[in-house]
Amino acid sequence: MGMCWAPDCKHYSTRDTCRFFRFPKSEKERAKWKRLLRRDVEPGPGAYVCSCHFRDGEKKNGPELFLHNIKKKFIASTPEKKKKRTRKMKTFDDPAIPGPSSAEEMPSTSTSFRDVAILTVEEPSASHARPSTSSAGPSSAAQSVSAASNVALEVEVYFLKQRLQECEEKIKYLSVRFSYENIKNNDRLVLLYTGLPKSTIFETLFKLIENTEIKWYLKWGIKKLNKIDQLLLTLMKLRLNCPHLDLAQRFDISQAAVTNIVITYVHLIYEVLYQQFMEVIPSRQKNKSCLPTSFSNFTNCRAVLDCTEIFTVVARTSMKKQRLTYSNYKHHNTFKGLIGVAPNGVITYVSDLYVGSTSDQKVVQDCGILKQLEVGDLILADRGFLIQNILPPGVSLNIPQFLRSPQFTPEQVQCTENIARARIHVERAIRRMKCYHILNFMPRSLCSYGDVVFKAVAALTNLQYPLIREVSQFFNDE
Repeated sequence: MGMCWAPDCKHYSTRDTCRFFRFPKSEKERAKWKRLLRRDVEPGPGAYVCSCHFRDGEKKNGPELFLHNIKKKFIASTPEKKKKRTRKMKTFDDPAIPGPSSAEEMPSTSTSFRDVAILTVEEPSASHARPSTSSAGPSSAAQSVSAASNVALEVEVYFLKQRLQECEEKIKYLSVRFSYENIKNNDRLVLLYTGLPKSTIFETLFKLIENTEIKWYLKWGIKKLNKIDQLLLTLMKLRLNCPHLDLAQRFDISQAAVTNIVITYVHLIYEVLYQQFMEVIPSRQKNKSCLPTSFSNFTNCRAVLDCTEIFTVVARTSMKKQRLTYSNYKHHNTFKGLIGVAPNGVITYVSDLYVGSTSDQKVVQDCGILKQLEVGDLILADRGFLIQNILPPGVSLNIPQFLRSPQFTPEQVQCTENIARARIHVERAIRRMKCYHILNFMPRSLCSYGDVVFKAVAALTNLQYPLIREVSQFFNDE
């Protein structure tokens, strides 16, 4: 049937519960309906008028109730005697009349309150209206309007309560500050935000840092955020490389406080994890205690070396810095650092950062790793590490063969495969480090502390599960 043909009425036959009446076939009655409806358009064969515009919801009464005449129809033209009016109001008091309690029979929430209010005030529904009698007068109509108004108020209260509940839930959600309490029971979230595989590892790291004296970068401490959330904020910066504004909004602090926390706690992680456990490369004897099968041909291996580069941004006004940091390999401004990995996959050495134009040989020569090598040590590296001439006496280097003839001999092929099988672990370790996105792009605000950030991330990477499955099984058996 569609929508009601009356002006300003939004009732639909498929949505509302009122009945719909077809225009009468009689030309006289049809003209009367058109005059009452105040429509100049000729109604089509599918034109209907809802029962809300008929007194008592009956078609025989004709459409009378509209927005422009609702008050005229429901207000008495002449006052009656008090006694008589009282008697009629008593007779009108009937359980069929909707009162405030009838709010339970309200329409669904899909109908807007404005439509509901018009429906209940303009016209009494046919299911609620009492059939009129010859004795019913204007007083009973006024009582009907009063009852309908009460229903409208109940509907309004209902929707306002719904809206209030939604606002309270939104306020509760927005007032919850991001904290470790939100993620500690979900190891997947802990890994996502911190890079550490389990909450127990995060809490162990926090215990180590908690007992360390804090030297604030900006000389003033943070009291608004507890210490465990300060550590979480720092790891989120390293892991996700979130902008400081983002972290400030999440933790409800200022951007200056974020900078203060990040730089301070990066130095704490560096002191607790790197300086205490990673400044000295493990000896050959320690490496042999958990040597994987891929190193069976390199039992004297002390470390596997490789370099990695970190993108950064340099001020365009400084042409010298632009030139020094530009990497021909990455075609970008970068920092370069040396990584040393033990045969068991643990990162055992991390150099300072150098400008991207520095050669691998120069990095090895200046970083200080050569001072820790001993007679009998073996170093595995890529063929780009031409460092035979700078190694200490008694230290050997094993790199893939160069092709000096039309093709490799079978012995050279086997040797290259063995080196590649062993070298793959340093590349996997670097890939793990790059999961901390701060090493994908170093923001200018942290470039001055790049060495500390680089080494702190390497130390955090060692807190993950063992890189090599054989080593993991070895520790599980222990």
